Amino acid sequence: MHQVLVVEDSPIVQKILRHLTAGAHDFRPVFAETRAEAELMIDNLENHFFCALVDLHLPDAPDGEVVEIMLDQGIPTIVLTGKFDEELQTDLVAKGIVDYVLKEGRFSYEHAIEMVHRLIANESTEVLVADDSLTARSHLRKLLELQLFKVWEAEDGGQAIDTLKQNSNIKMLITDYNMPNMDGFELVREVRKHPEWSNLVILGISSSEESALSAKFIKNGADDFLTKPFCPEEFFCRVMRNMDTQRLYEQVRKMAYEDYLTRIPNRRALFEKGGVLYERAKSKKSLLAVAMLDIDYFKRVNDEYGHEAGDTVLQFFATELQETFYRFLVARTGGEEFCVLFPGLKNDQAYTLVDAFRSQIASQSVQITEQLSLDVTFSSGVSSVMGHNLEEQMHNADLLLYRAKEAGRNIVVGD
Repeated sequence: MHQVLVVEDSPIVQKILRHLTAGAHDFRPVFAETRAEAELMIDNLENHFFCALVDLHLPDAPDGEVVEIMLDQGIPTIVLTGKFDEELQTDLVAKGIVDYVLKEGRFSYEHAIEMVHRLIANESTEVLVADDSLTARSHLRKLLELQLFKVWEAEDGGQAIDTLKQNSNIKMLITDYNMPNMDGFELVREVRKHPEWSNLVILGISSSEESALSAKFIKNGADDFLTKPFCPEEFFCRVMRNMDTQRLYEQVRKMAYEDYLTRIPNRRALFEKGGVLYERAKSKKSLLAVAMLDIDYFKRVNDEYGHEAGDTVLQFFATELQETFYRFLVARTGGEEFCVLFPGLKNDQAYTLVDAFRSQIASQSVQITEQLSLDVTFSSGVSSVMGHNLEEQMHNADLLLYRAKEAGRNIVVGD
């Protein structure tokens, strides 16, 4: 877990910050009240501070000396200040702080804590900057790296497309308008042709004075636009707002395609991703095996030990299933029933894998409480008879699953 150094001498503000960080799951705050105390904590080799949240004016550092100490140590710094003027703003930004927050009430402190969460998220977020000017790219890289983004560069639209193809983790594209070979408009249009990049955030930038340029960028598929030169704060605000929207979209999508209890793909994800695998196998006349798995006597677990015990069994089974068949498509299709798709495998190969998994599950016990553990088994049907669609192939596997149940359970039946 990340450590965050909080340097604040006001007991009231410190109390608010302690309350707001009490439930943080991605970082642990470490509090100091003075510059001297903060320096001791930094010198402690056991401390590795991810970032710092510091008061600009402390009793032993009245002129913001603590900020320079943090920056000298390479610690990304968010500044808390009770006063604001343009000279102070310019000075803080020039020093390379992450952000500054005015002490104006609870909302201000919530914003400061949210900035910490954003930095943690940014650490694993990749951004591509496309601009033919080395100076402009370097400037944007410096700004983005202050916010802990990982940055890629491209000299024109064609190079940007190649970079996107090679790096599927890129979440944002920042592109200039005037570039050789493929300009910003052409780049945006090309990106939006590819469904796999539909969630990519695109920010257009240009020094052109053409009044309709922002509208042209957005109509071509960009999410936002900035005119150069821009102040760093405006740039950060645009980047963060768009990334927040993108992360929210990903959370909603994850909720739609992930089973709420077991955290593995749900039925919707199975039919969307599995449908692609099915059509590919059908068109290329390649192999595809489908396994339907059903936990034996699951209703008895719920009836005798309660639904919490049943949930624990489902979570255990899903985790084992995902870890064992991580190379294949795994999903919970409903209740105690699960499905695995095996592209490229013959029926007997898939059968062998599922039967080995059956033995693996049967040899373990699920720990429900300190006093209670349960033995769990499952039955399965494995079919390579493809039929007219994925649903029909799953039905064929289901018929074999029923035969496994009728034969006494804890059995795998193949074609």
